Amino acid sequence: MPTRLLRTFGFQIALLYLVLLSVTLIALIGFVYWSTSGLIERVMSQTISSEIRGLAEQYRDEGLPGLLDAIVERSGPGGDRQGVYLLADARHQPLAGNLAMWPAGQPNESGWLEIGLERHGDQSGASHIVRGRVFELTGGYHLFVGRDTVERGGFQKIIKKSLAWALMPALGLGLLGGVLIGRYSLRRVDAVSAAGADIVNGDLSRRVPLTGSGDEFDRLAATINEMLERIETLMSGMRLVTDSLAHDLRGPLTHAKGGLDHALRGAADAEVYRETLEQINLELETILHTFEALVSIAQAEAGVSRLTLGPVDLSGLLGDLFEVYQPIAEDAGLSVTGEVAPTITIQGHRQLLGQAVANLLDNAVKFTPAGGHIEISLGRDAGAAVLAVRDSGPGIPPADRERVLERFVRLDDSRGTPGNGLGLSLVAAVAKLHGAHLELADNEPGLRVTLVFPNR
Repeated sequence: MPTRLLRTFGFQIALLYLVLLSVTLIALIGFVYWSTSGLIERVMSQTISSEIRGLAEQYRDEGLPGLLDAIVERSGPGGDRQGVYLLADARHQPLAGNLAMWPAGQPNESGWLEIGLERHGDQSGASHIVRGRVFELTGGYHLFVGRDTVERGGFQKIIKKSLAWALMPALGLGLLGGVLIGRYSLRRVDAVSAAGADIVNGDLSRRVPLTGSGDEFDRLAATINEMLERIETLMSGMRLVTDSLAHDLRGPLTHAKGGLDHALRGAADAEVYRETLEQINLELETILHTFEALVSIAQAEAGVSRLTLGPVDLSGLLGDLFEVYQPIAEDAGLSVTGEVAPTITIQGHRQLLGQAVANLLDNAVKFTPAGGHIEISLGRDAGAAVLAVRDSGPGIPPADRERVLERFVRLDDSRGTPGNGLGLSLVAAVAKLHGAHLELADNEPGLRVTLVFPNR
């Protein structure tokens, strides 16, 4: 048997159950043997005591002739084959019975005597154990009445055979079950190991196969596959972030380096240096904002901020942001209205919620043409807090609404506006952190972004 099979948890569990079954069978059969043996002993003792009392009464009533007749009848061919009788005189010389001589040995403290003898006509030559009692009669006569214990010996053989026939199939079936369970476990573990080896070698699309049985291995494999899906998503997102970050930062860094080279090659003019430093400062601010947005998205997606979630006055937060963005929107030639219900509180992270709503308002101001309108609303619907930002800008085509939630995704129409393509990504991450439902829809015209926070 392979060593790997012997070391499997399934095989060891099967062996443990086999040991427990064997112990249970031995205990059960032992209890049956002990109970039945005790019953046989008690019946035998009661039978012998009853016969002695009956023979003693017959001797008292009918004298020695009557006792002799009774013993001859009981020990003869028509009597009990298991009964052993012997009547002897004062010198222990046999007078009647089926024993050739008075038994040797002394009775125990309870008055019982066990002797070994060979029965006439028993071809096996086996020694039989006779258990009996000695009774002293008046006149100096000695009476021995016993019974052959062959029944007890036969019962012992039956018990031993029963134990053997019970244990052997149990051991065989237990070992067979252990082998089958162990091999099944090995196949499932080998499948997981093979999938793990492929993943280690770089194949993140590899998954642990499911059998559809719904057993613990399938549940474990499903959990592992979910974990692998999450890892693959994170790795793909990291790869996308790395590629997009390199692409989006190359421009600001190139502009900053170009400005420095131009300033260093030009004349030592303080005004030129100042303009160059201002341009570099703007480019560095762009880079810093990009990194800050990425850090906020990473915090929200990793769920780190769940530990700091607490009561947030969403009404007060919306009111503060409305006051900040209203003059900005009016400077851009836009009208802003707000309908914020009071005292709406949710469990959340105030800073991330503020960044998400600020991103929505910033996008609305950025993409709504002059003369347009922006509306902010907050209310309750079936107990859930509903936050919405509407604008009258160009909106987002339905085919692109899922894609714009990814990092660094910018539609062709927005290429000429400032930004890094992380605004809606942060909104999506914050919504996921708070268990909120995010929906992008037509405002006819424009875009309507809705966040529905669950009632907790």
